[in-house]
Amino acid sequence: MADVSVLRDKYRQEKQALWSSISDSAANGRGLKPTLVRLAKLADKLLIELWCNAGFDQGEALIAVGGYGRGELFPSSDVDVLVLLPDSVIAEDSPELKTKLETFIGSCWDSGLEIGSSVRTLGDCIEESEKDITVKTSLLESRLITGNAKLYKQFQKRYQDAMDPYAFFVAKTLELNQRHNKFENTPYSLEPNCKESPGGLRDLQIILRLSKSNAMKLF
Repeated sequence: MADVSVLRDKYRQEKQALWSSISDSAANGRGLKPTLVRLAKLADKLLIELWCNAGFDQGEALIAVGGYGRGELFPSSDVDVLVLLPDSVIAEDSPELKTKLETFIGSCWDSGLEIGSSVRTLGDCIEESEKDITVKTSLLESRLITGNAKLYKQFQKRYQDAMDPYAFFVAKTLELNQRHNKFENTPYSLEPNCKESPGGLRDLQIILRLSKSNAMKLF
């Protein structure tokens, strides 16, 4: 079992080396995506080691979601993860599993990862995504980091079967309009928010998400 302090120091060194390679190069916007991918892979590597340390053994899977699920990690972004449990496993009824979850999540923070974490069964994921568009969007951009690959494939199938492209399109359009109104509904503000303002990064991500949900086929 690897010591968390050793893993933390190694992660920080590798992350610093990545930033140094950027500052020492003639990096520009075109080189940003490979850098974000490399940063995500660093986080993947650390999470896999911490997952093994925790000793999960009931068929669980560790899933990356949201922007991190796309395989991109911005410097100040949270590392959003889902611990996916089989429907037959109830964390509240298993002190051993609860201890492993607490150990894993605690070690993530101790090792320098600022994670956003959730623990759900496969059924919980589908139920919550039907009630909350934020959850549905986050799960749309998911990938397996480590653990039970069969469980993750089951999740993917059930999620896609439950996806209503038209309802997703309506919800995301409403979300976009509300955000545009909040940020003055103009791309020409004196100090525009490059992430949330009209024409910003969020708008690009909505196009990609609608395409992935098959909503574009409605038109």
